[in-house]
Amino acid sequence: MKQTRVVDVLESDKLSLPVTVNGWVRSFRNDRFIALNDGSTIKSVQCVLEDGTIDKTITDHINVGAALSVTGTLEESEGKGQRVEIKVTSIKIEGSADPEKLKKTILSPKRHSLETLREQAHLRIRTNTFGAIMRLRSKLSFAIHEYFQKNDFYYVHTPIVTGSDAEGAGEAFKVTNFDLNNVPKNETGDIDFSKDFFGRETNLTVSGQLEGETYAMGLGQIYTFGPTFRAENSNTSRHLAEFWMVEPEIAFCDLDGNMDLAEDFIKYVIQFALDNCADDLAFLENRLIEEDKKKPQAQRAEMTLRDKLKFVLENNFKRVSYTEAIEILKNSKPNKKKKFKYLIEEWGADLQSEHERYLVEKHFKCPVILFDYPADIKSFYMRLNEDGKTVRAMDILFPGIGEIVGGSQREERLEVLQEKMAALNIPEEELWWYLDTRRFGTCTHSGFGLGFERLVLFVTGMSNIRDVIPFPRTPLNAEF
Repeated sequence: MKQTRVVDVLESDKLSLPVTVNGWVRSFRNDRFIALNDGSTIKSVQCVLEDGTIDKTITDHINVGAALSVTGTLEESEGKGQRVEIKVTSIKIEGSADPEKLKKTILSPKRHSLETLREQAHLRIRTNTFGAIMRLRSKLSFAIHEYFQKNDFYYVHTPIVTGSDAEGAGEAFKVTNFDLNNVPKNETGDIDFSKDFFGRETNLTVSGQLEGETYAMGLGQIYTFGPTFRAENSNTSRHLAEFWMVEPEIAFCDLDGNMDLAEDFIKYVIQFALDNCADDLAFLENRLIEEDKKKPQAQRAEMTLRDKLKFVLENNFKRVSYTEAIEILKNSKPNKKKKFKYLIEEWGADLQSEHERYLVEKHFKCPVILFDYPADIKSFYMRLNEDGKTVRAMDILFPGIGEIVGGSQREERLEVLQEKMAALNIPEEELWWYLDTRRFGTCTHSGFGLGFERLVLFVTGMSNIRDVIPFPRTPLNAEF
């Protein structure tokens, strides 16, 4: 018999008909009630064993964590907590789970810390929390593609191995085919990359933006959605060494159009999650409510998870210049009372997460788009304003997260771009192809990057970015 997913069984009204479900045992009570889950929903289906129906040689192997194939008839439930249940006629043990060994894993039926769950990342997907998170992650991924495809963007696969460091921060992972015990050197004693696989120095991409810009100059509007890598030695709850980025690039678009796109895009994918992930969001919301009960009143969230998501949808993002933001921060109580770790003393300061969150959570109390940043703290490719000291950059700041989007109007003027590269000692020969886009039909164009894990963090209400990606890569951690 063809198997049926648990989510479809629970929604079915075809009572008294035979059904087969496959899944993993969440609980087995009184040698009679099996809670079976297959990952298709956070809910489990109750499978009821009648006396003498199933041989003891089989029931002896029905333990938490075991994989079963259960066949029976779908009936209206006699107990509370579920609408339907399966009256079991046969069970096949697909894979047993030793109960003694299981006690040492996170599959044991007791509460585990998130840190413990990270240590067994290969098993944590079998828990309710991570099942909910990863189903949401999948739906958000789909929503991203759906949004851009509906709006006539073309999906472009930019390279993962590249010779450029788009951010110019020198935090890229090097790629080599050398025998590290016998690295060839040239006459000056430097590594001879001409003998490496690609014949030059290469690294894992930190962004697909530069390559994306070239394709926007032919296709009009494109987006990339893929893995990016930063060799930043940062052990925080907001940083990963490997993460996924969404990066649209649009020709004939200025910064205002860029901000409009980013806000519309974010609201679309959040609405998609609310419309399509009700059970998982409800579970995660209740989880946060229970966690909040353990905190002092002052530290508890002002809104529930779903109310927070709806708040973003129902409010326009506040657009504030960097200059205005600096004045707000300079005159804020945390700054005057020296509560900020990084005090704001003058224009030109690089804003930290504490400043971003103050603006969003305390001052404006809504998502904020900051724009027109000092040129000295932003990347070379951002368009220089007429004042000569600020660039057409924008960051979107979210409550609890800080920066979730970074973008800009790109510098389309060849001579200005060359001057900025020279000032930062970026050799033109390394980016000759990028400069060519300014030589042949240059135009106003813009784009942004959204850190996908930060979006998932916000939508799920989780507090650590390592809990919204299947296998987190961080300093000293490449397990699994």
